[in-house]
Amino acid sequence: MGDRSRLCSVWLGSETGILKGVSLSRKQAFNFCNTSHLSRDQEVRALCWGDAAESELLVGCVDATVKTFSVEKGAFTESRRCGDPAEGCFSGLAALGGGALVTCAESGVLRVWREEGGDEPVTQLDAGKNVCRMRQSPTNPNKVATGGKENGLKIWDLQRPEQPAFSAKNLRDDWLDLRRPYWVRDMAFIPDSDKVVTCTGYHQVHVFDPSSPQKRPVLEAEYGEYPLTALSLTPDGTAVAVGNTQGHIALLDLRKGVVRGCLKGLAGGVRGLQCHASQPLVASCGLDRFLRIHSLEDRKLQHKVYLKSRLNCLLLASQDLQEGGATSGEAESEVKEEEDEGDDVWDAMERVEERQKRKTTEDKDTRKKRKKAQD
Repeated sequence: MGDRSRLCSVWLGSETGILKGVSLSRKQAFNFCNTSHLSRDQEVRALCWGDAAESELLVGCVDATVKTFSVEKGAFTESRRCGDPAEGCFSGLAALGGGALVTCAESGVLRVWREEGGDEPVTQLDAGKNVCRMRQSPTNPNKVATGGKENGLKIWDLQRPEQPAFSAKNLRDDWLDLRRPYWVRDMAFIPDSDKVVTCTGYHQVHVFDPSSPQKRPVLEAEYGEYPLTALSLTPDGTAVAVGNTQGHIALLDLRKGVVRGCLKGLAGGVRGLQCHASQPLVASCGLDRFLRIHSLEDRKLQHKVYLKSRLNCLLLASQDLQEGGATSGEAESEVKEEEDEGDDVWDAMERVEERQKRKTTEDKDTRKKRKKAQD
């Protein structure tokens, strides 16, 4: 199994509790699980790398366990209980280095766990109720952001967890002087700045700047009419990809707050979305059971892989996703053939008009034969 896992450049967590690895260069997908009896208690809700070398994966499950998966061995090596299932599913999971990890549950209980079996967390704080997402800063591992339904963006310093380092204010009242609800669904730290971008369940994209005296968004934009569920920054940090409950993905310019373009081909709500760290590619997954890789340059579909289970989250390796594999042109042609399978089925089916015409002709022939027999 180690040979298989080392080939994989994309990792996905499914509702069935299976960790799935995909090798785009080999055009193969593999299932990894540590039990023959899968249950919904093992549904994977969060994924993150356990170390900088990307040799270990941390897998957060619905039953409040965090499993360690060794990419070198192709097997699960450890399982730790990190909280109580009654606190809700994991809304975030992050590694702190040295075997320590950070977990956040939907109830808002955010904990830091040290290596080697500590049943008690070394740090615990309350991030507020209904937390939808917790994200770690890529440059400062001790800085995390949280947000949820009627629970605005908060930035925490885990070395000083007594109170948030930044707490966003609610949006200004609308033109009727009515309070505007807020519902943070995902967020990301913008590189080379203190800013954080969020997307909401009310199809909004906001940029907050903790270094400014203003605690409300410094940029507001909207996309579509449906709740946004996931976002990811492009490698240069100038744009953000956002996905919604209808399977629509758009690229928004963070300097002007306008939509650059949309990605097509999705058929279900987006649950996982990640731009590659160095390549102009974005990966997405969700309820339609497909992994899709789009180009950020021409927004065309590069890869499409059917994975049989509804998918909750994904994680990209920092290596070249197509290393040693097919060229982009070959990948595109394969995807096109897969998309056209459905069209071949429809084309082979008889049209209603043709069927009615054939049936009328057959009825006439039958009547003529019957009349001839009577004569």
